[in-house]
Amino acid sequence: MMLIDAVARHVEGVLGNAASAGSESGAGGLLDHPCYTRPAAYRDRDVPPVLLSGDHGAIARWREEARVRATREKRPELLNRSKSTSAHRERHRGTS
Repeated sequence: MMLIDAVARHVEGVLGNAASAGSESGAGGLLDHPCYTRPAAYRDRDVPPVLLSGDHGAIARWREEARVRATREKRPELLNRSKSTSAHRERHRGTS
């Protein structure tokens, strides 16, 4: 089933939005950010306030940082190959 899914994604029209494949885990060399849904708190775990803020720029930055953090924790070897982390390092040069 995984092989069929992987191959079918390359057939035009299979995905509702062709750009969707570019935002999945592993795209751009990074793992995906955590996903949250309602309610805003569940079993003593809260949705990060930035995700409830409505600030799309701040949400995009949080997602990018979460992707880098997840990749660093789970697959650090991917960080050297990622275009996204190069851009992230450039944006945050001298801030750590």
